[in-house]
Amino acid sequence: MRNYYAQYDWDTMLKQHAPVKYDISEYFEILCPKSDYPDFLDCYIKLPVMQRLAGVGLLCGTDWTPLYRNRFFYSRLDHSKGVALIVWHFTHDKAQTIAGLLHDISTPVFSHVSDFRKGDMLTQTATEEPTAQIIRGDAELDRLLAEDDLTPAQVEDYHIYPIADNEIPQLSADRLEYMFPSGMALDGSWTMDEIRRCYNDLIILKNEDGQDELGFQHVEIAELYCEHFCMIGHILQLNENKLALHLLGQIMNLAEKEGVLSEEDFMTLSEKEVMERLDSVVESPRRGCTETTLLPRLYKTFRTMTSIEHTEEPMDEKEYFCINLKVKQRYINPLVNGHRLSEVSEKAHRIIEDFKTYSDTPYGCVKLV
Repeated sequence: MRNYYAQYDWDTMLKQHAPVKYDISEYFEILCPKSDYPDFLDCYIKLPVMQRLAGVGLLCGTDWTPLYRNRFFYSRLDHSKGVALIVWHFTHDKAQTIAGLLHDISTPVFSHVSDFRKGDMLTQTATEEPTAQIIRGDAELDRLLAEDDLTPAQVEDYHIYPIADNEIPQLSADRLEYMFPSGMALDGSWTMDEIRRCYNDLIILKNEDGQDELGFQHVEIAELYCEHFCMIGHILQLNENKLALHLLGQIMNLAEKEGVLSEEDFMTLSEKEVMERLDSVVESPRRGCTETTLLPRLYKTFRTMTSIEHTEEPMDEKEYFCINLKVKQRYINPLVNGHRLSEVSEKAHRIIEDFKTYSDTPYGCVKLV
């Protein structure tokens, strides 16, 4: 039987839904109605260490290349707020909610591209390493925590709270949140009515290990969510996505090596400011960076590419940038009334198994400018 995802190539995925204008305030209202909004969050959101995330995109640098058709920019600050609202909605626990808000505080520009830079494509957790250090080192944040009778130890590792985070293929607030806006922005596949329908069907259940986990009450709604989630996950495992993130990672590495940007810049500048810095290098080469060096070619390619080639073998490295990578597979097999969806739904079982076994061509290549 043909793999379910074989029919969904890059153009099909990004063109199948008509452009839609999304209202993110309406989306946040679904996650947590205004009548239940946790006002204590606002002081944390206003901290400079959090506001930095307003310039970091959720979608890993893909807002900056025409290979994608992203419908809007959704920041890591937006994502962090969304996770916090979900955690609060289901737990009304202040420590867990703030841990959810702070979980991406150490994310550099272009998000998981930095994991690609460090060779961590399969787990994509390398960017989390400085989280506790940043939380413990910020005086204003420490003051707010003390006022709320909380310690850094209670909020520096959201992994200890299973509603906030858990392992794939389980459902958590983090996983739930990032796939809603990813689908809205990447391919326009979520409608607000679908988000509302899925979200309002969720309750806290006990999983196989006796831990709390978000799950669904109705099989048909769990199927709808699973299909959407895996479809968006499919975009993230195609060669186009692998190539875009790895190419941008190599650009960051070269820019740091040539003194155009520093590691500190990746943690202090916005993505827009980093792109402006790279633009200036291409327009007016400096510091030994000339038109014949690799950095300008890679950067121009990233900023202008609209398609890639899918091949069985690598192409001429002098003329092409090629990838052959395995990456983290983002899929979900949620609980529904105490059972994994794949156990009670033939449709979901096939969707999940085909997702896990799908394989793009060995190589993805793009011709260098």
